[in-house]
Amino acid sequence: MKILFSEYRRAEQNLALEQQLVAGSESVVLLYVNEPTVVVGRNQTIEAEVDCDYCRAHDIDVVRRASGGGAVYHDAGNLNYAIICDGGERPLDRDYTEPIVWALRRLGVDAVAGSRGEIKVGDAKVSGSASMVRKGRVLFHGTLLFDSDLDALDAALRGDDSRRGKGVRSIRSKVCNLKSMLSGVPDMPYFIEHLRTALTEFYTQRV
Repeated sequence: MKILFSEYRRAEQNLALEQQLVAGSESVVLLYVNEPTVVVGRNQTIEAEVDCDYCRAHDIDVVRRASGGGAVYHDAGNLNYAIICDGGERPLDRDYTEPIVWALRRLGVDAVAGSRGEIKVGDAKVSGSASMVRKGRVLFHGTLLFDSDLDALDAALRGDDSRRGKGVRSIRSKVCNLKSMLSGVPDMPYFIEHLRTALTEFYTQRV
C-alpha cells in the first residue's frame, strides 16, 4: 500500500485526484487537507444540509462528491484520508476503518469503529466516512477532526430541512477534536507525519 500526501488545498482538486486514482490500478492511502469547505454526498440536497448564507459570508466552498453518505465540513484542522484499492462490489466499512483505528490507537487514542463507518472516541465522533465502488475499485474516504473549528462546522451544516425533497439526510452526531488526546503532537504537520508513520507500520505488518 502506497501512502501519498496531496499538496492541493481545494476540495475540487483533491476529489478529482481521488477519482484519478480510482481509475488507476495502484493501492494507495491518500491524505490531504482542504481549505474551508462543505462536501455533500452524491444523493443529498445542498440547501437541506448547508447554511449557504453562512458559507458565503465566511468564504466556505460547497462541493459535491461522487460517493454517498452525509455532509461533512473540512478546514485546516481536519485531515482527510482516502483508501483506494481493488475490492468487491460493496466495501465493508470495518475493513477500511481498521487501519485508521489501528493508527490512532498506536498514537495513544482510544478510538473505536462505529457501525456506520464512523470512528469514535467515547461518545463523540472524530471521523465520518463514505464509499463507492467503480469497476471493481473501492474508494473509502473519511475525515479526521484534529483541530477543526467546531463552531464553524456546526453553523455551516445547518440547512433548511423543508427543502430536502428526496435528498438523503445527514446523521448529526456529537463530535470532538483529536488534538487534546495526542501528547507530543502539537499541530497538523506533526499529526500528518505521525499518522503516515503509523499507517506505514500497519500495512508493512500485513505484507
